[in-house]
Amino acid sequence: MTPAARISAAIDVLDQILLGQSAEFVLTNWGRANRFAGSGDRASIRDLVYDALRCRASFAAYGGGLTGRGLALGGLRALGGDIDALFTGEGHAPAKVMAQDEGQVPSGFDALDCPPWLGPKLQASLGAEFEPILQALQHRAPVFLRVNLARITREDSRIVLAEDAIETQPVSWVHTGLEVTENARKIQSSKAYQTGLVELQDASSQAVVASLYLTPNMKVLDYCAGGGGKALALAARGAKVWAHDAFAARMADLPTRAARAGQRILITAQPAETKPYDIVLTDVPCSGSGSWRRDPVGKWALTPARLAELCALQAQILDMAAPLVRHGGTLAYVTCSLLTEENEARVAAFLAQHTGWLGKTQKRFSPIEGGDGFFLATLTRV
Repeated sequence: MTPAARISAAIDVLDQILLGQSAEFVLTNWGRANRFAGSGDRASIRDLVYDALRCRASFAAYGGGLTGRGLALGGLRALGGDIDALFTGEGHAPAKVMAQDEGQVPSGFDALDCPPWLGPKLQASLGAEFEPILQALQHRAPVFLRVNLARITREDSRIVLAEDAIETQPVSWVHTGLEVTENARKIQSSKAYQTGLVELQDASSQAVVASLYLTPNMKVLDYCAGGGGKALALAARGAKVWAHDAFAARMADLPTRAARAGQRILITAQPAETKPYDIVLTDVPCSGSGSWRRDPVGKWALTPARLAELCALQAQILDMAAPLVRHGGTLAYVTCSLLTEENEARVAAFLAQHTGWLGKTQKRFSPIEGGDGFFLATLTRV
C-alpha cells in the first residue's frame, strides 16, 4: 500500500471508532476484509489510528473537525507532513484538501489533548507537572520488558533477545526493566519470551512490585489480578502467590504464563478461604489516566458519572480486601491514575473510616520517567 492509501484506510477506521465501535474490533475487521495488506501496512495503519486517538482534540482542531479525515489531516499538519502529496484524490488517496478542511492551532486543554472537564482536576492533582505529563501522554508509550530474574540476569536476557534482533536498554530506575529500542513487534515470537525469560510489562508497573517489602515465601494475594502481570512479578520475587479477580475470565491466560515462567500461582475464587495474607495487593479499577497512551479511547470515554462509580468501587474493594490481611501485614493500594481523588484521597478516606490501620508509604510514578502513571500506597494492619 502507498502512504496515501494507508491514510485512507486509517480515515475509514477512525470514522467507525468515532461512531462508538472498539478500536481493536475495527482494526481486526479491517485486516480480515483487506487481506492484500501486508503486516507492515497493518502496523502502519494501526499507528496512524492510535496516534490520532491520543491526540484527538488537537488533531481535530488542526484538521478542521472531529472526523476520520479531520484527524488524519490534523496529524499531518501537526507533524509538518506534505498534505498536497498525500491528499491527491488519485487512486486510493484521500480527496484533495478543500476550504472546509481548514483548521486552526489548538489552544488550552485541546492543545494538551485533555478532556476539558478533567483539566481542572488534573491541574489540581499534578501541579507544576500538569503540562509535561499531559504532553508525555500525547506520544506512543515505550515498550518495556520485565526480566524474570528467577531464571536469568538482566544482561544475559539482553543477549538472548539480541539473537532475535530485539535491541534493548536497561531501565535505570527499576532493576527488572528493559526498554525495547528495536523490533518490538518480534517480542512475542522470540526465544526469550517463549521460554519465560521475559514478560511484557510496563516499567512503572514493575516498579510498583519492586517497591513492596517482600521476603521469600511470603503469602501474597493479588486481589484484582486481571491478566496477572503483577502476580507473576511477585512470584518471581519468591512469594507464594494467590490470584483473584471478580471477573475470572481475565485470568484465563495466567496458568499458561506462569508455566512458561516456571512459577506457580494459585487461582482462587474465594480468597477468604486461605486468609490471612502477609500482603494483599489491590490494583483497583480506575480512570486509567496514567495509561492514556495505551488506551486513548478510554480517555475520551470517561465521564464524571463513571469516575464517581470508580471511586465508589475502589472504596468497596478496599473494604473487602482489608480483612484478608494478617495483623502486621500490608494492604497495598494501586491505581494507574493521576487523580488525587482516586489516589491520596481514597487512602485518606479508608484510614478515616477504619481503625486498626496505619498509612505507611505513598508514591507516585510519573509518565515523565518513561513508564505509565501509577500510584502506590501501603497500609499496615496493627
